[in-house]
Amino acid sequence: MLKSFITLGVLMTLGTAPALAHDAAVEAPITQFLEAFNKGDMAAAAATHADDAHITDEVAPYFWGGHDVVKRWADDYAKDAAARGITNPKVVLGGVTRELVAGDRAYVIAPSTYTFTLKGVPMREVAQMTFALRKLAAGWKIVAWTWTGPDATPVK
Repeated sequence: MLKSFITLGVLMTLGTAPALAHDAAVEAPITQFLEAFNKGDMAAAAATHADDAHITDEVAPYFWGGHDVVKRWADDYAKDAAARGITNPKVVLGGVTRELVAGDRAYVIAPSTYTFTLKGVPMREVAQMTFALRKLAAGWKIVAWTWTGPDATPVK
């Protein structure tokens, strides 16, 4: 019986490990987007997105699409953060858990951790980001992303 549990545990661990082969060119705009967000450089963040991109996030109005999408999302995020007392935002992406590439289209899923300070209290939200990308003349660009996760909790 113990052997069965150990085998099951090993299989479950192997089943959740990130895939070994990923395309660095596909992942580059995702990394650049989050690095720019973490620095507060929304112009650089916007440069990683296609002109007609879409964003779904937990900040009202929850969905943005089309021209200037990153700027409009960032403006709404900043308003929400100011109203709630959020400072020091940072998003760290974990290892990619799924990556599909078909020609000039890609789909990427990765665990993500959003940390911030809420009225002086350090907070953490462990979630997942899902990205759709398209290869354009200028290279891979994000055409959509979604943040999915539970509420943040205080860091212990």
